[in-house]
Amino acid sequence: MNVLSLFDGISCGRVALERVGIKVDKYYASEIKDIAIKCSMDNYPDIVRLGDVKKVKYENDMLSWEGGKEKVKIDLLIGGSPCQNFSRAMKAGKRKGFGGEKSSLFYEYYRLLQEVKPKYFLLENVKMKKDDELKMNEYMGVKAININSSLVSAALRNRYYWTNIPGITQPEDKGIKLQHILTSGYADRDKARSLLVSDSRPLTDKQRMLRRYKDTGFTTIVWEKYGDNNSIRYLNQTELERCQTMPEGYTKSLTRNQAANVLGDGWTVDVIAHIFSFLRN
Repeated sequence: MNVLSLFDGISCGRVALERVGIKVDKYYASEIKDIAIKCSMDNYPDIVRLGDVKKVKYENDMLSWEGGKEKVKIDLLIGGSPCQNFSRAMKAGKRKGFGGEKSSLFYEYYRLLQEVKPKYFLLENVKMKKDDELKMNEYMGVKAININSSLVSAALRNRYYWTNIPGITQPEDKGIKLQHILTSGYADRDKARSLLVSDSRPLTDKQRMLRRYKDTGFTTIVWEKYGDNNSIRYLNQTELERCQTMPEGYTKSLTRNQAANVLGDGWTVDVIAHIFSFLRN
């Protein structure tokens, strides 16, 4: 299978394909974030790097990008276009949907979908306003499938998936709790909050950490000593990888905060693997 991955991040799609035993012949990745590319290259040096999605073109079975071109038939197009302007976590004034600076990059995915005409496609994005969801359905020609990563991992991650892969059902609930994936300490909630890029900028003041945890919910706290608020900490690098069901050590070439950044941008691998498992049918 030849794969074109847009907004590839740390190549979670490649990990998911391998997890369900689908052979990848060529994997082409468009990504511009340096630390994401570094992590992906450390794990998959054979990936063909395309750079900026705006400079990727496809015509007459010829894939071209800044600095290169190659004749190839793409079987699977995947991507999670930037979600910031769709997200409910964004302030209302910046929640501009398709017109936002970041989320308008969806049109690059849509352009390449029309150019490539792959046998299969997968697009991921956040749960969004109903009007935006219906508009996305119209563009993609399929209805969104809503899957929360909490079914297969220790973290919440409520996401929409648009795909023409047939027969997809909801994954079975594996019953994984946050406590199960901790390397030490205690959790007071069953699930970690959805990982965000902001996890790469952790607070250090214990009182502020606890206040943010209780007031906003946009963070996850672990107690090293039960009930002792002076012992609280954020998720460590291994726990962050486990929340996204990534292979342990996948982000080892990065610092903890760099890993938090790219994992917050990434996919929950076991959700994507579940979707790809239907390709085998």
